[in-house]
Amino acid sequence: MIRKFLSLGLIVLVCLSPLAIYGHVKWFATKPPVKIPIEDILSPLFLTVSLLIAVLLAVLTQVIPLLMHIPIFKKINDALEGLRKYSRYILKYGTAGSLIIQVLSGTMFAPDFAIDHTWQTLVMWFIIIGLLIPHHIATKAAAIVMLGLFATLWVDYGWFYMLDYGFYVAIIGVLLLWNTKLENWGFPFLYLGTGLSLCWVAVEKWVYPSMTIEIIEHHGVPTFGFDPSVFIVLAAFIEFVVGYLLVVGILNRVLAIVVTVIFILTTMIFGMTEIIGHAMIHIILIIFVIEGVSFYYPPIKIHRTKLDQMVFVFLNFLFVLSTFILIYYRFG
Repeated sequence: MIRKFLSLGLIVLVCLSPLAIYGHVKWFATKPPVKIPIEDILSPLFLTVSLLIAVLLAVLTQVIPLLMHIPIFKKINDALEGLRKYSRYILKYGTAGSLIIQVLSGTMFAPDFAIDHTWQTLVMWFIIIGLLIPHHIATKAAAIVMLGLFATLWVDYGWFYMLDYGFYVAIIGVLLLWNTKLENWGFPFLYLGTGLSLCWVAVEKWVYPSMTIEIIEHHGVPTFGFDPSVFIVLAAFIEFVVGYLLVVGILNRVLAIVVTVIFILTTMIFGMTEIIGHAMIHIILIIFVIEGVSFYYPPIKIHRTKLDQMVFVFLNFLFVLSTFILIYYRFG
């Protein structure tokens, strides 16, 4: 039985390997992005994979709950449940640690936002110190200043560029709601913000495939026998599905464990840039591993019967996918 689980885990790991490799292609691409025609995006391959994934996700809604009856998964779940009381502290001090890595590398929030002024460095250290102080007032002050600094980048780079990093807004929300009557809304907001950010980043690879092709050629990324153009489509789907599952509330703990391992492995390919850029994502994924969906009322639970849940996931996935592509293609 254990051997079967290890084999399954290896298959999943290989299948999901493109996710972290293409987390943010703009960090590594040197050529300007070229938008391809919409009819090239909506190719027969794209449409076929979309339908297959929609069917697969619909089936997973009924299969995944059954896994919790397996003793090994139940033991892991019970062990992680006992760590939930530390979740907010992990997020608070993990954010401080991620910001320290960034400011020491001369960046803010991500590798593509360089620190150009002394005041930005001072603000970053103010946020870090505020997060390290073990008092909720200091935490809220740091979160407010963090929101202000993030807003300056939002103004400079534009709404659609910054949607890649929307999870920072969710983190700020969790910190601001800490020790308030609305505290329980924090982590659901984190799920939503991170999931939508991953979906948004995935669409970039469909609309601007040339950037990803450049990375494949320059870094020698294995395509497992697929043509690079086909591999890009499949890799983007994987990332989009991860984001979608976080929002809908399926596979959260399983995905967080697998994706965290993959993100760590990709540092061997891209080195320090990958560490700086994904340090905060690692912290968020650790939160997902610990929290699961115990505090989160997933949208799928609105529907009572199994058939209704399956139909909801099938149609909702196609709707969300179409919406993201249309919005990104028009404004991205």
